[in-house]
Amino acid sequence: MITASPANPDVFSPDALSPAPPSRALAFASLALSLVLLFAVGSIGGVATSHTEAHSIGHTIGLVLSTAGVLAGASVLWFAFRSVKASLKSAQESRLRETLAARASAEIARQDALISFSLATALAIGIALVLIVTMNDASIEKTFLRWDLIQDSSLDVLRAFGMNVWLAVVSQCFVLVFGLALAVARMVPGRAGRPVRALAIAYIDTMRAVPAIIVLYLVGFGLPIAKIPVLSDLPPEWFAVLALTLTFSAYVAEIYRSGIESIHMSQWSTTRSLGFSYAQTLRYVILPQAVRRVIPPLLSAFIALQKDTSLVNIIGTMDAFNQAKFYASANFNLSSVTVVAVLFVIFTIPQTRFVDWMLSRGVALRLGRK
Repeated sequence: MITASPANPDVFSPDALSPAPPSRALAFASLALSLVLLFAVGSIGGVATSHTEAHSIGHTIGLVLSTAGVLAGASVLWFAFRSVKASLKSAQESRLRETLAARASAEIARQDALISFSLATALAIGIALVLIVTMNDASIEKTFLRWDLIQDSSLDVLRAFGMNVWLAVVSQCFVLVFGLALAVARMVPGRAGRPVRALAIAYIDTMRAVPAIIVLYLVGFGLPIAKIPVLSDLPPEWFAVLALTLTFSAYVAEIYRSGIESIHMSQWSTTRSLGFSYAQTLRYVILPQAVRRVIPPLLSAFIALQKDTSLVNIIGTMDAFNQAKFYASANFNLSSVTVVAVLFVIFTIPQTRFVDWMLSRGVALRLGRK
């Protein structure tokens, strides 16, 4: 507790302040860890590059990771030195009875040590990745990262990836419409709407419970066997669109419903008191607000849909994964499948970051910030 000095009650005595917390052990621990990691990076980097072929992608990755590891190790060491320096300064200030300055230096030492530990954790993960890629005579690199096979397959896989994009875009259009219809059906008011609500709930619960790959299999192979007019003659890609629409419309319906229910009941009551019907209230007042609120979760659902387009290979649709499997079977190597993974990463991550931006923007707007 801080108390006033007897000589002057209005002046606080430094002796009454709590002493600076100990920081030397944490600082020297971060320094020791940084030195160990820097030595490990140099040793493992040399081993990693020496056990891979000189012009292979694994060798290049090893060099890049080794260089990045050395730079990261230097950063860890720099923050550790800062922590030790601040800790020693705090101890000196404590001996000089400069308690406030000692506490500030101790806090700086603690923060720098924690930053050093955080960077060391990231560096340790990087070291583990290098070990995984280069261990067992670089078997990981030879299985997943053969540059010659990546070059041979990348163009065909990229062309086939256009089918995944087409499936995602077309399915999303149908999902938006069908999902909204399901959400509205589930919220039909009154006793007269009970059968409609029950059907909508049954459909949504069923389609959310059944895995998408099973729906694809049933639609892709079941409809041609059943010989249903018109539907049986569709090409495989349209079977894929139908199956994805049936599956993801159930999830999107729940997203719509959450947005509709987030609108305060006073807006329903006010609009109905002005003479609007239930359908008019929903169309002109509720849905425009609800749709704006659910755009981020809708985009998240569409990202999941885009990834699930890789499942359509089960019904014979020539997508990127199916094309990559031909190369993988012909060469007994999975480097072509790595190309598919990279394409999905490139296609998906910007959308994920856009969703995060929209969520943060929505929070800022609700708080009154631009």
